Amino acid sequence: MYSSIPHIIRNNIFWLSAKRYIYWEEKKTMIVADLHFGKTGHFRKSGIAVPQNIFKEDLQRLFAEIQYCKPKQLVIAGDMFHSDANKEMDLFLRWRKDISYLPIQLVKGNHDILHDEFYQSANIETENNKLDIDHFSFVHDISVVNSQWSIQNGEKKNTENYFFSGHVHPGIVISGNSRQSLCFSCFYFGAQYAILPAFSAFTGFYAVKPKKNDSVFAIVKDSLMKIG
Repeated sequence: MYSSIPHIIRNNIFWLSAKRYIYWEEKKTMIVADLHFGKTGHFRKSGIAVPQNIFKEDLQRLFAEIQYCKPKQLVIAGDMFHSDANKEMDLFLRWRKDISYLPIQLVKGNHDILHDEFYQSANIETENNKLDIDHFSFVHDISVVNSQWSIQNGEKKNTENYFFSGHVHPGIVISGNSRQSLCFSCFYFGAQYAILPAFSAFTGFYAVKPKKNDSVFAIVKDSLMKIG
């Protein structure tokens, strides 16, 4: 098992990291999804004692990987933030100043409901539905795109671009002897789209069911393992 694995899509190299992100070599772009910044603060506002260090550790991990990769831009496939503004947003803005040189492009997810003024103050460019870069597109919920691949006039609508998405927090169930099984976060690659694992450590899983020619890479501790 390896901490990073190259995955080639349409002659482009995408490095998958066990730290839950992708580095697009040709564009020097770091791709992440579902950071859910502010989620622990949202729970605490609701009276649920979730420690703030979870949020701080996610911020530190992202900063460390940015320092390691030195990307020219950061693309986020939705749910960068979790809910309304809370005190954790002040900490995020201080963190943002430390990497103010880095362009951030966010395709808004269903949890990204902060006011436009906040994104402007954080120097984050936003797209409501889709971001296109060359022959690749970035969305939050791939099911919205799938609905566009419907049958019309006897032909299936399609798109030339390959899609990267988030939203479902994909996991893969690995079964062992004696009816034992474990579920791990994973990268999922289908013929026309990929689903990234949630970057945040404070999320659950949705067990994906790969098709015959799909590729799945499970994140096991700090390593990647190809399944199938």
